[in-house]
Amino acid sequence: MSENEIEEAQLEELRRRRMIELQQKLAQEQQRAQAQQQVEMQKQAILRRILTPKARQRISNLKMVKPEFASMLELQLIQLAQAGRVQTPITDEQLKEILIKLQEQRRDIKITRR
Repeated sequence: MSENEIEEAQLEELRRRRMIELQQKLAQEQQRAQAQQQVEMQKQAILRRILTPKARQRISNLKMVKPEFASMLELQLIQLAQAGRVQTPITDEQLKEILIKLQEQRRDIKITRR
């Protein structure tokens, strides 16, 4: 085998390894996306059970403006419902009260600089 053929074989081996690596990464990403989608579907199923349609619509509207806050709120509502600390289904009025309380808590935080 000539030196050129050896280099060509090494290059081909590197390409093959890289292709396998990329395929493995793609498969991992697909699994991660599937798991995330499944968690989201479970979360939405629980929210359908613990929220009235109007309350769900309010959270959907909130998601458009503050997606992180809405996700945090959804998780908190699920935890409250599972712990039995809130009566279900949560109505739009109850959700408004919860949002007002959360806003008041956020306003009470003060930062002083020296």
